[in-house]
Amino acid sequence: MTSSIMNDKRILVTGGTGSLGKVLIHRLLSGELGRPAGIIVFSRDEAKQHDMRLHYLHRNTATDDVIYDNFRKLLSFRIGDVRDYSSLSAALCEADVVFNAAALKQVPTCEYFPFEAVQTNVVGPENLVRAIRDHHLPVETVICISTDKACKPVNVMGMTKALQERILIRANLDATKTRFIGVRYGNVLASRGSVIPLFHDQIRKGGPITITSAEMTRFLLSLNRAVDTVFAALLEAGPGEIYIPRVPSARMTDIANVLIDGRPIKVEVTGIRPGEKVHEILVSEEEGPRTLERGNYYVILAILPELRHAKPRQEYLNREYSSAEDLMTSVQVRELLETHRLLVPDEPLQEAELLR
Repeated sequence: MTSSIMNDKRILVTGGTGSLGKVLIHRLLSGELGRPAGIIVFSRDEAKQHDMRLHYLHRNTATDDVIYDNFRKLLSFRIGDVRDYSSLSAALCEADVVFNAAALKQVPTCEYFPFEAVQTNVVGPENLVRAIRDHHLPVETVICISTDKACKPVNVMGMTKALQERILIRANLDATKTRFIGVRYGNVLASRGSVIPLFHDQIRKGGPITITSAEMTRFLLSLNRAVDTVFAALLEAGPGEIYIPRVPSARMTDIANVLIDGRPIKVEVTGIRPGEKVHEILVSEEEGPRTLERGNYYVILAILPELRHAKPRQEYLNREYSSAEDLMTSVQVRELLETHRLLVPDEPLQEAELLR
């Protein structure tokens, strides 16, 4: 995917020190979408910002000279929190394009601290919209990162992300010079806090591997494929549209067995955690009648009719899109994990490997 859409743009990435943020920034620095005027990493964790800065300064190979050279010239760091209207407003004054990746995303954490999830996942996006609208900021595009859990939400994390989506869709009517769009995807392979690094750790300790339900399925998406989705939306999405990648899915038991690979390790079913779903759903039955296929993606048109511009002759999705469909075989799961170098190593994977 190459384009010049980011040439001379000032980019703000909220939550830029997270798993997605790191891969997103790495690829923005590569120049595949053009050379930005600058990239600001906006987050509240000074330690992660410091580690990220050192990661680029102390490179081990010369294979990414463009990225590291661009880092020195383009990348800057700003401490702040999307919950804080003032600090976010100040950062937005310097932005043409905003990637909102700031979130509380761990399902159990959000269940035990629901108002904290509201503060980050709902108040944060509202602060973003309010700052652009009330200060008439010349931000061209805001793209927000959502989750499968926002679709037919049964947990706090999903409920807050569903509200984020609606806040951003509505914003297109209030700040008409800015395009507010989104992406929604499911489980990301080896991202921070995800299941594969957990399985690796449990296997190294001799087991057992813990699975909450024998029926559980998940979409399997790499971080780079997640960024592909973000870039596709950036290039093609209309106001209020949400992009969804069409990706394979698998049973968690198959993933566990492939990783165990004949070792004398047991699989233990522990029961569903608070707020957990058995299957990931990325498009609901209710959203199907306004969902289109566009290349390798499903695109959910804005729920507000004022924002829809699709031609009536286009065919819509007539069903929900769930991880329970078109499951991979064990052989296909093994091939996928081998491709992403995620079979259990002798030592814990380093962060650079987990973010492939």
